[in-house]
Amino acid sequence: MADVVEINDIEQLEQYRLAWNALLPRTPKASFFHSFDWLKLYWKHFGESQTLRVLVVRSQDTVIGIVPFCIKRESYSVGTVRVLTYPLSDWGMWYGPIGPNQAATLHMAMKHLSKTPRDWDMVDLRWTAVPKEKHCTSAKALEAVDWQPQLSAYQHGALIRIAGSDYEQYLASRSKKWRHESRRQVRVLARHGEVTFERHRPDAASQGDGNPRWDLYEDCLRISQKSWQGKSTTGNTLCHEHVRDFLQDSHAMAAKHGMLDLAILKLDGVPIAFQYNYHYQGEIFGLRMGYDRDYTKQGAGKVLLTWMIEDSFQRNDVSINLGGGDYQYKHRYQTHVETSYRVMCFPHLAWRPQGVRLTRWFKQQLAKPKQPEKATPA
Repeated sequence: MADVVEINDIEQLEQYRLAWNALLPRTPKASFFHSFDWLKLYWKHFGESQTLRVLVVRSQDTVIGIVPFCIKRESYSVGTVRVLTYPLSDWGMWYGPIGPNQAATLHMAMKHLSKTPRDWDMVDLRWTAVPKEKHCTSAKALEAVDWQPQLSAYQHGALIRIAGSDYEQYLASRSKKWRHESRRQVRVLARHGEVTFERHRPDAASQGDGNPRWDLYEDCLRISQKSWQGKSTTGNTLCHEHVRDFLQDSHAMAAKHGMLDLAILKLDGVPIAFQYNYHYQGEIFGLRMGYDRDYTKQGAGKVLLTWMIEDSFQRNDVSINLGGGDYQYKHRYQTHVETSYRVMCFPHLAWRPQGVRLTRWFKQQLAKPKQPEKATPA
């Protein structure tokens, strides 16, 4: 018989570390963000203003799945709304239950939530993967407890698929103009000095490595400060004081678990561009990138990305996700576009979430292209 154990204290969750770690390799679209230690770091830095609701699903005393929920207070035009969601905060592109039995795990989790006092105003399960046949396990789980889900696209990510191909095939799939420009940028940059490429991807500490290479991390910070990120006020760049300590702790943890991947481009030994990534099971996720603004015209960032892609083909990686954001440069490199979804639920008798629902509906209507008027017959 299956049951659910709810954990509201991050320290009490420690007893399920081994079960979590055992389920992680079998979790669809798993990444560093799905790891137990990433959640602990995230909660250490940002959990004070949130409520933890981790649901551990067991069958005959064996953990078959874990659903990390949290309740965040978010501001909308109708006021502050308590949102039941996943603890990711847009750091990655995918999130969901830990473990392979996601449909059963979510079904049990929602059944548990439906029987407990509601300390949230609306459900917003962002970063959800939906297969091509549009069978959304999150939506099905909500429907099973008579909650009405609303499914919509949330993020689009530029993907470079590597598995099943080689670098020459990838180059052949790019336009002639792109290939010419890539070679030209390397030549232009080489006129200024010796161009070198370094990539650091340590094995886990359990395998005798786990080296964080703080010297390379400091290079990334310096380049970040010299790029547009140095003046950014959004609070999510590599060098911003709001997240700087969190990212440093995450860097050490990713290196320890063998999930760190970063690339540096140097000119005469001086770092001028970086690509900072996490990786798991051959899947690369680009967290941040930047380049020295003094080398914008020389295409330092594009040279680094091109060389990193070639290196990933040589390493037999599976794919590179360049992350969200509709930046034009990503279109030139991507082979596919991935879409994550959000599944929302607005309780009927709660006026604030209903206000959020109506606001979203009006915005969607305004965003729809207007139909051309029919010509009046003469």
